[in-house]
Amino acid sequence: MSRIRTAALVGNPNAGKSALFNALTGARQKIANYPGVTVERKAGRITLPSGEPAELIDLPGSYSFDTTSPDEEVTRRVVQGEFPGEARPEVLILVLDAANLEQHLVFAQEVIAIGRPVVVALNMVDLAERDGLILDAAALEQALGVPVVPTVAVRRRGLDELLAAVGEAKMRTDIDGGEAHHGFNLSLPERRLAAKNMARGAILSETSERRLHAGLDRVLLNPWLGPVILFGFLFVMFQAVFAWATPFADALDAGIGALSDGVTAVLPAGLPRDFLTQGVLAGVGSVIVFLPQIVILFAFILMMEATGYMARAAFLMDRMMQGVGLSGRSFIPLLSSFACAIPGIMATRSIADPKDRLTTILIAPLMTCSARLPVYAVIIAAFIPATSVEPGIGLQGLVLFALYVAGIVGAMVVALVLRRSVTAGGASGFIMEMPRYQMPRLRDIGIGLWQRAWVFLRRAGTIIFAATVVLWLLLSFPRAEPGESQVDASIAGTIADGLNVVLEPIGFNREISLALIPAMAAREVAVASLATTYAIDADNEEEEAEGLTETLSGRWSLPTALAFLAWFVFAPQCLSTIAVARRETNGWKWPIFMLVYLFALAYVFAGITYWSAVALGL
Repeated sequence: MSRIRTAALVGNPNAGKSALFNALTGARQKIANYPGVTVERKAGRITLPSGEPAELIDLPGSYSFDTTSPDEEVTRRVVQGEFPGEARPEVLILVLDAANLEQHLVFAQEVIAIGRPVVVALNMVDLAERDGLILDAAALEQALGVPVVPTVAVRRRGLDELLAAVGEAKMRTDIDGGEAHHGFNLSLPERRLAAKNMARGAILSETSERRLHAGLDRVLLNPWLGPVILFGFLFVMFQAVFAWATPFADALDAGIGALSDGVTAVLPAGLPRDFLTQGVLAGVGSVIVFLPQIVILFAFILMMEATGYMARAAFLMDRMMQGVGLSGRSFIPLLSSFACAIPGIMATRSIADPKDRLTTILIAPLMTCSARLPVYAVIIAAFIPATSVEPGIGLQGLVLFALYVAGIVGAMVVALVLRRSVTAGGASGFIMEMPRYQMPRLRDIGIGLWQRAWVFLRRAGTIIFAATVVLWLLLSFPRAEPGESQVDASIAGTIADGLNVVLEPIGFNREISLALIPAMAAREVAVASLATTYAIDADNEEEEAEGLTETLSGRWSLPTALAFLAWFVFAPQCLSTIAVARRETNGWKWPIFMLVYLFALAYVFAGITYWSAVALGL
């Protein structure tokens, strides 16, 4: 009876193992779960050139045998022969992605160092050649000390040669007793350096474009220069949000003002006119004017994604994530939360470690979502002068940048505290594929901007409109007696008076207290609520026609405005975010914990900001 019973496919995720497995086994496959775990076991039958059958196992993708996930743990145990009832593979087929050779060679050395017979399938060589990279399989074979066979699994190229190499490895196993001897017992930094040298030594030729991309990575991924470039880019982005958007925002504001004047001229005084001018146009219009800022922000984000820089930004941030006890896998969900916390929380499903995942869910609302931008923009425009700190550096953009940084720093500090208390655990490793650099397609950028602008406008026409109408009704009834303030007489005014007892110590006035209630539906509603409240409370049509920016600058103190900004850095996001958190954590325990700690942070930091500003005489 032949000694070879099984062979196993091992390699990094996205190396093409599944495609190679399907090409080698065809329909002769069985799928089940490994005993005691939910990890899938895929096995199939192959036939070696000698006619001898063997079982081929497709092991889960792994970046290291220093396991950080259930998938990697299963791979390690099967390869080492530690899995109960699972025969130790007698030949390992190591699948490498030819286009990402340096990265895959790090794990390759770890596999070869085990001492099992190994055959390398240098897969997807066609894609590498398409990208301008031609490799020397013989040079790589000499460097690794194991057979290397170029393959293209999806086109069935190199499969016969691969099976022949597996058969020869079986013969060597019969002769030497099943163990091979290789010199790759190195530390991780040593393996990385060796991988870089082996990958360079295997290159026969590469295009100038590919060399340019490698040069860009050496600069943009540099551990010292890379973060400086990243934060410099983000700084420019926030400067542009104000500098570039101002003409368009002013035009929208003037258009809404003209529309309100037209309604006032056409309709007689009364509730219908008040509803349109004070409710719809003052409320919803005050949010729509910030559409240019939203579009510019997303234009930068889409450019980062389209050029391939977004993945590099995630890689650069991994060091900071590790410092607070999180895996680098948490960065992508947190990055998504800058657009909206809902998809960010849902994206945590890719995080294997449950405590890592829970921590990421709990801090996702601290990322400054796009819904906060109208709030920040209106307060900054009202209280921060549109002056330059240095040539090309505006004070307003600098403040906006600081608010985003405050959210990030707050999230990292909270993560550190959580990982040392309620979600204690060690951080797992993080390796990711780097996409190719490419020029963005303007059509794709345009479509992406249109989609995001439409989502913003749809929210303005649904959630914000509904919340504004309800608030207008609460502010308009019961009607005030002659000489009495309508806000004082209204239901909403009574609610705000009660809430303001709690919020007045941190510098909030009654109008802010009232705006925070509908803001739980959507953050932008805070702006609409303030605009509606001040429009109803206006003494005359001239005051009613004033923009929200002018109204706030005349009625709020600077300490109050700064406290309001601090509140929105930490305050919980919309109710939809809480609902998604409940669904993703299978209960109300953690969403309630999230609400409590976020409200506590918002209250404390708004109070600290207010009293510090008062003490400094601002």
